[in-house]
Amino acid sequence: MVVSKEIKRKEHSQVQLTATVSSADVRKEYDDLLAYYAKNIQLPGFRKGKAPKDIVERKLGEGLKADALGRILEKALGDLFQAEDFPAQDKPIAYAHPELVEEPVLDLQKDLTFTVTYDVFPQVNVGTWKGVEIESPVVEITDEDLQNELKQLQERNAIVMDKNEGAAVAKNDVVTIDYAELDGNNEKIKGSERQDFVFTVGTGANIYKIDDEIVGMKKGETKIITKSFPADFEYPELAGQTKTILVTVTAIKEKKLPDLDDDFAQDVNEKFKTLADLKADIKKNLEKNLEQRLRELKVNDILEKVLTTTQIDLPESMIRLELESRWRNLARRFNTSEEQLLSIIQSMGKTYEDMLSEWRPDVEKALKSRLIVDTLIKDLGITATDEELEAEMQSMAEGMNTSIEEVKKYYENEQMKEYLREDIKERKLFDTLIAEAKVKKGKKQKYLDLIGNNR
Repeated sequence: MVVSKEIKRKEHSQVQLTATVSSADVRKEYDDLLAYYAKNIQLPGFRKGKAPKDIVERKLGEGLKADALGRILEKALGDLFQAEDFPAQDKPIAYAHPELVEEPVLDLQKDLTFTVTYDVFPQVNVGTWKGVEIESPVVEITDEDLQNELKQLQERNAIVMDKNEGAAVAKNDVVTIDYAELDGNNEKIKGSERQDFVFTVGTGANIYKIDDEIVGMKKGETKIITKSFPADFEYPELAGQTKTILVTVTAIKEKKLPDLDDDFAQDVNEKFKTLADLKADIKKNLEKNLEQRLRELKVNDILEKVLTTTQIDLPESMIRLELESRWRNLARRFNTSEEQLLSIIQSMGKTYEDMLSEWRPDVEKALKSRLIVDTLIKDLGITATDEELEAEMQSMAEGMNTSIEEVKKYYENEQMKEYLREDIKERKLFDTLIAEAKVKKGKKQKYLDLIGNNR
């Protein structure tokens, strides 16, 4: 069908394809389509399928040509992309649809030449990854870290009970409040009201950060709070503003923390007989978390260095797809619809495109890192054997304190099993990258700072 083609590479991993369809094939496709309509169309004065072709052709007019043109282009592109001699690297990526540069004119007496552009998978030439120099912070698990974990366990196992009548709000109390913003006339601003909002005093887990202001209030008490917020306040809608908030305390509860003893350890998990057993397990988990975090940082730093010597021209459709995916994930994370999320963003003075623009640098970096990882796995011939898959499932079963049969049941689906294989291959690559890197000792750092991403 296609008698000639010309492929030109453009920037941003885009291809311009110019192809020519012979006049004979153009005519055949048109005639075939005309015959189909003549057989199936119902025209006034004729039985179905009995109208002469010339009358059908006049009746359909330019619509027939437009329909034929669409079918010719679709078939020509399908034949081209499926042909064995069409370069694999010049085929469109799955989510990129060829777009006409200019609408061609269908002349039934001439060859049809058309030009389309589309995105292709980017070429990835991985730069230097052997001998990359990185630093790894020096971190030790301290008794303070252990005590912090025990404190969190105490909080999670605390008994929350109503405070005595007439008692005042104190730090660490769990309070329930109603609040609303007030205007210049001390009238409630519509849409700012909130009832039965619960938070722990001292955590700052409220938008206005009014923990200190409600300390000393009693159940049933109402107070007007005026508060100014700095220009760099974490919530942009309040940054640099002064707000007047009407607050009513409707409930006050206090936490009764359990004693740190053997009984507490047994309440946390029956596998612990003593508090010492619990502490040993906590320390083991802290050390495991630290090891995983240090490894993650090493891999991230290595990929950062590799990125500086790697050229990847990302196609726009790939970037856009990832940006739109992040938007949908953000809506899911906030348990809201995309329309509601858009309203929230607009209330902050931003648009949908503003958000995508802010995310774009991180998205491009993440995509390039992913492409580097995938390319190295392929280039190095890294595989995941059935034995490694079995060992991974066994490890997962032990970690979840379940049987390997249960884990295997979860991974019965071949697609799920493939995800696990890809994870194994990725970890094997990261082992190789770290082994080939020159890792130097970095600055001393606290465990909590490292886990909290403060480097």
